[in-house]
Amino acid sequence: MAQGSRSSNNLVVPQATAALQQLKMEAAQELGVTIPQDGYYGNYTSRETGSLGGYITKRLVQIAEQSLAGSGK
Repeated sequence: MAQGSRSSNNLVVPQATAALQQLKMEAAQELGVTIPQDGYYGNYTSRETGSLGGYITKRLVQIAEQSLAGSGK
């Protein structure tokens, strides 16, 4: 996230910032969406930002499911 961003989202684990940023970049690359360098998404369509957010959420759920399945053994 860019400096000066006004996001109200607070990470529960601040150390996860780099991993989430990497996940965002990978998702954007797969979907063909360019991440704005200044963090301003106002010039993007709802479809672009929604698809990016949805993809990230889907991946986070997959990661959590894999983690839970692995810890149950």
